[in-house]
Amino acid sequence: MSAFDDLYAANAKFAKRFKGSGLTGRAARGLAVVTCMDSRIDPLGLLGLNPGDAKILRNAGARVTDDVLRTLVLAVYVLGVDRVLVMPHTDCGMAKVTDSDVHALTRERNVDTRSLEFHTVPDQNEALRHDLIRIRTTPFLPEGMPVAGAIYDVHTGSLAPSEH
Repeated sequence: MSAFDDLYAANAKFAKRFKGSGLTGRAARGLAVVTCMDSRIDPLGLLGLNPGDAKILRNAGARVTDDVLRTLVLAVYVLGVDRVLVMPHTDCGMAKVTDSDVHALTRERNVDTRSLEFHTVPDQNEALRHDLIRIRTTPFLPEGMPVAGAIYDVHTGSLAPSEH
């Protein structure tokens, strides 16, 4: 018995119903969404999108890291993205800890994570402002490309656009 047997069984059922897809891998609606890995977030559903409409980039805290920038460059120049929405959320676990807290927690299990930066979020609005500026000012993306931020409320399902 594997820790993943339930997933493989579910996929076998899914594959039997799968009708194939004419999707190309390009973002049909030209959108990339940077959001959190929190399992309460359904990015396609909450934005009224369908599979194939957008590129969804997820990480802890919805942070615009170097890897997110790398992925956005690929999304823009290879996969049809022409606008970006950065969408953190309320009640985020990354806003409840600091990098120091995480290092201490791992150290309790004899794991040294000091070489990692966790990009925790002590101030969600400031983090969002920083990340939007990072996308807007990178020399690797088209100047003037539409970039917006909004905070998703995991308790109400509402999206609050950011003034940044």
